[in-house]
Amino acid sequence: MNDAALTARRMWALFEPVHTVIYFAPEAQAAFEAAGVRGFWRGYFAGRAAPIGAVGAPPVIAAFFTFAPSMVSRAVPGVWELITPEDALRVRSAGAVASLRRLVGGGASVPAGAVAAADLLSGVTERLDWAGRPLGGPNAALPIPDEPLARLWRAATVLREHRGDGHVAALVAADIDGCEALVLRTAAELAAARRYGGAAGGLSWPRQKVQPLRGWSDAEWNQAAARLTDRGMLDAEGVATLTGAAAHRAVEEATDRAAARPWARIGIEATEDVFAALGPVGRAAAAALPFPNPIGVPAPEPAAAAR
Repeated sequence: MNDAALTARRMWALFEPVHTVIYFAPEAQAAFEAAGVRGFWRGYFAGRAAPIGAVGAPPVIAAFFTFAPSMVSRAVPGVWELITPEDALRVRSAGAVASLRRLVGGGASVPAGAVAAADLLSGVTERLDWAGRPLGGPNAALPIPDEPLARLWRAATVLREHRGDGHVAALVAADIDGCEALVLRTAAELAAARRYGGAAGGLSWPRQKVQPLRGWSDAEWNQAAARLTDRGMLDAEGVATLTGAAAHRAVEEATDRAAARPWARIGIEATEDVFAALGPVGRAAAAALPFPNPIGVPAPEPAAAAR
């Protein structure tokens, strides 16, 4: 992995927790419930799809990629009968701000460090090319809020979806579909556990967790595993072979390369400034996440070891 890709992964580990509070912090979930959108997945699909607009299931299936089409179709377009995309955008931002306000401290005032992080991270999202970024582009087109924590969350979200779009492109280029991507990641973790003597029960991405979270049936999961086995990526026990582990690693590296342009554009010195400002906020936001987690966010490093 080259230096640009390593930088992209390093920065992702800080801005991803800032975005991800919307899925784990109680204030964020309560905001959707107060708006009449009850049930975690209704809020998830409404909030994340809202930048695209009041679309039907196919664009969401395409953009979200690893979710079973049947799961998406149960939520979209029906969720737009409960809340408009415009209101969903307002609610998700309010939930994110309430969550971050508690996590970064400061009460009614926003700590100066968080304001600096918001300004610097917002600057990173400016003047990027959004072609081929079906979620990153629509999020980037949203107005930049005046409120610092809302501005910070928007910037983290833009960069997170920018990276996710690149991840989907890497999977498509590797001829790996949505369900296969989940099966392969699980299998790669099993292979790593076997290699290092770990227990399968300690995996962050075991089948029994991820399959229901993404809505795939047993038949769909088993068929995906069979396709990967036929390609030599899984062994008879469903563990990634050397070929499968290499394919998974190649997708992750391609994802990092596709996410590197924002940091290459601003340069090493400016990237280090963003890293320093974002570090405390990213670590505070990570307090809302479980570790391990299905998103794959690593536990934050101690502050003294962050740079």
